Amino acid sequence: MASRTASRALRSSLRQTVKAPAVQQRTFVSAVNAASRPALAQAPKAAAPFVQQRGVKTVDFAGHKEDVYERADWPREKLLEYFKNDTLALIGYGSQGHGQGLNLRDNGLNVIVGVRKDGASWKEAVQDGWQPGVNLFEVDEAVQKGTIVMNLLSDAAQKETWSRLKPMITKGKTLYFSHGFSPVFKDRTNVEVPSDVDVILVAPKGSGRTVRSLFKEGRGINSSVAVYQDVTGKALEKAVAMGVAVGSGYLYETTFEKEVYSDLYGERGCLMGGIHGMFLAQYEVLRENGHTPSEAFNETVEEATQSLYPLIGKNGMDYMYEACSTTARRGAIDWSKRFKENLKPLFEELYESTRNGTETQRTLDYAGRPDYRQAFEKEMEEIRNLEIWRAGKAVRSLRPENA
Repeated sequence: MASRTASRALRSSLRQTVKAPAVQQRTFVSAVNAASRPALAQAPKAAAPFVQQRGVKTVDFAGHKEDVYERADWPREKLLEYFKNDTLALIGYGSQGHGQGLNLRDNGLNVIVGVRKDGASWKEAVQDGWQPGVNLFEVDEAVQKGTIVMNLLSDAAQKETWSRLKPMITKGKTLYFSHGFSPVFKDRTNVEVPSDVDVILVAPKGSGRTVRSLFKEGRGINSSVAVYQDVTGKALEKAVAMGVAVGSGYLYETTFEKEVYSDLYGERGCLMGGIHGMFLAQYEVLRENGHTPSEAFNETVEEATQSLYPLIGKNGMDYMYEACSTTARRGAIDWSKRFKENLKPLFEELYESTRNGTETQRTLDYAGRPDYRQAFEKEMEEIRNLEIWRAGKAVRSLRPENA
């Protein structure tokens, strides 16, 4: 697409606003305003008399009404009062553990981290200010101390450690996940949850680093929330409160099954695998037809990620079509139908592979290999050495902010 298309789209984005149904607009304006309030970044205040009132907003998503829970429903004082008798034991300090743990700590809650002593995660936690013997412990000790056990280990590690950890998750505790993988595919992971505890899920729709960065900016990521087992009758309420506490701006309700199916499917499709495959295919055809690496990368990746995708994210695909040139508009609409016709069967195959557990087993088999890290690094090295990404490194260096 010619650069004038992107320029026109950028100019148009400054002039236009997106129209939405009134009920939805009010709801999300409220959510944005709530996300920008400084209360979460302030020092803890004395807790006010606590009256439990859970707010729920009903939003029309393209004709389908859903309940949405907002951060405004759970101000910091309310979170501190709600969790005043709890110890949140965060197990694992990977991407999600890092982001959620630091947000919980900044929110003033009683959170401890459990990881293998003197391992890489232990050292990272110490660098982040967690103190051994105070709020940093080995996994078993943290689980025993916790009233809410946040199992944020990798999917493969959850399978490996479950038989040891399960007896420590005793009656009255709450078991928390950020991915439905282990309990949903229990026939493959052996993660059979205890029958006398609440089992909840908060799944941020982004990496742990994004969970952390949006929280620090005074915003909040959107997350899905689900209940697998409700023993106390308060599991959903607890899940929503935890979602806000870890940094969510708003949460929508789903199930463990739907969360894991959509997550595995999306990662392999448009979010990562599919988009990378499309990038490679388009780039290679351009190169095979005599286009230079810089031109092929700019027309495949740079314009997409730096100009068009952000505008789609902000205002929608219909807006993008309206903002571009007639030539681009006509071609994009026509060819999108061809892409859909050809890709939908592949996506149907992918979804079934996710639902029937094939993708789960592939993940467990791969992550369970003794040479897993070496094999992964070999694959990453192959990707780094692809011409498209070597060209991309040079193109990125030319951006004004990198001059």
